[in-house]
Amino acid sequence: MAHRPVIGLSAYLETARWGAWEAPASLLPARYADQVTAAGGIPVVLPPVPGVAAVTARLDGLVLTGGGDIDPAVYGEQPHPRTGRVSRERDTAEFELLAAALAGGLPVLGICRGLQVLNVARGGTLHQHLAGAPAGRTAHTDGAGRFGSHPVRLAPGSRVAEILCPGGRRDDPGLAVPTAHHQAIDRLGAGLAATAWADDGTIEAAELAPGTVPGAHPFVLAVQWHPEASDDTRLMAALVGEAVERPKAGTGGPLDSRA
Repeated sequence: MAHRPVIGLSAYLETARWGAWEAPASLLPARYADQVTAAGGIPVVLPPVPGVAAVTARLDGLVLTGGGDIDPAVYGEQPHPRTGRVSRERDTAEFELLAAALAGGLPVLGICRGLQVLNVARGGTLHQHLAGAPAGRTAHTDGAGRFGSHPVRLAPGSRVAEILCPGGRRDDPGLAVPTAHHQAIDRLGAGLAATAWADDGTIEAAELAPGTVPGAHPFVLAVQWHPEASDDTRLMAALVGEAVERPKAGTGGPLDSRA
């Protein structure tokens, strides 16, 4: 690969322990960076600090990662008793990162919370706790600290189907994915198309229709599951591939590997 694209990864804001220390930390499970590296990209972890969105001018792609719940006030609702791990600092940083990435024409991949950020940013809402939603829901989590698995049905002709099920049939039984979430899309945001579903109807992927946001890259895709938790690297590889093909404006700075 002649050009190794720089891929930003939004980070968690959590209390962490290492050695004798326990303190607030900007962190991210290593599997995100590992998949970017395996796909030929250079991962850069982006802490949820004021002004971090300015870095998008130096990036070739953006991944909005998993994590805690978005503050329901952002989409005009009161918090459910099971809504938790809300970080207003992270909410602010990720909404600003997404807006800057769209304005700058970066390809974007959202994962779990990242799908929810994309949906809320486009004016959509969330089911705050799937166990309290209508009956018949799929088991979307296998308990704290563990990934479950369930099949998803992909929309024929969608970008996610082209990546994960090339040449797939309309009667395809679905793709098993690693899952760990208790929230999901309720009302779909403006300009988004649902492109994957669980058996219970939960939206499992959405894509931004080209032309919806002026200047946005055609690859703006988010999934509710956790591709980084599996050996299937195709979604991350697709993002990195789009970042390689994206027209570059040389910046000449320390992150610029375009020479």
